[in-house]
Amino acid sequence: MDKWVIGVDLGGTKIRFGLVSPDNTIVAVRQIPTNDHEGIIRVVARMGEAIDELATHRPAGATLAAVGVCSPGPVDHEAGVLHDPPNLPGLHNTPLRDLLSDRLGVPVTLEHDAKAAALGDFHYGAGRGARDMIFVVVGTGVGAAIIFDGQIYRGRHNSAGEIGHTTLDLNGDRCNCGGRGCVETFMSGPWLGRHYERALVAAKQPPRTVNGEEVAHLARDGDPLALEVMEHAGTALGAAIATMAMMVDVDLFVIGGSVAKSGDLLLEPARHAAPKYSHASVGKRIRILQTAAGDDGPILGCAWLARQL
Repeated sequence: MDKWVIGVDLGGTKIRFGLVSPDNTIVAVRQIPTNDHEGIIRVVARMGEAIDELATHRPAGATLAAVGVCSPGPVDHEAGVLHDPPNLPGLHNTPLRDLLSDRLGVPVTLEHDAKAAALGDFHYGAGRGARDMIFVVVGTGVGAAIIFDGQIYRGRHNSAGEIGHTTLDLNGDRCNCGGRGCVETFMSGPWLGRHYERALVAAKQPPRTVNGEEVAHLARDGDPLALEVMEHAGTALGAAIATMAMMVDVDLFVIGGSVAKSGDLLLEPARHAAPKYSHASVGKRIRILQTAAGDDGPILGCAWLARQL
């Protein structure tokens, strides 16, 4: 496994690159704007330039073995194609993997960003030493990546893990997906803001617009309405985790994403709730941990995938 590789986290606004040494340490990082409106040819060219520059930081005589890239979905990891990620309209239906591989002259792998982050935490973060793990992303949306015996479980149609659009409340809020009471409507960043705004109205306080990050900050500062919103979100997360634990018999749940940066404000209510919504024999085994890989998880997961080529 003495391979120098580069992991690439392709996002809607920025692309983050990490040069990863044979001992799985990120030794250098670069970041460029995505600018997907420029189209796939220009984006691949700029990615190639950034990778070429980053690769100069490897030791003399060491070669770059491969590159791993992750992106928001939908992604066809087998064909190496980006389908229609909502935040990357300029890159829809493009063979990113092959174009970048041709530009670099090294093998390239393409994966969904949540799955890459899951692999990063599984191999190098909170999941180290585990056989099975579910990585739950709580950010602008909510999703999950399932790992059984060290392998990503994708399902027959590569859609396993869509926990964000399972129903917690049949009569709940209308979700962007068209359903009602989805997990996402309880805890995603935009919905945290909406719930806080409703709480202000109910408390007859002056209305204002806030986002999920602001709600978390307000909760840390002791704002009672924000604490109530975070408690409600964490309880919903715990119920969702209990459902997953009952369905697939996995004990370890690692939580990542921007909302998860609120830490125990979200996770402690989840830990208290999970046993209440599952059999006692299941609930007592559930462990809910915050990501240990953090923002580096996708890069490390991409690097791990690149080493498998």
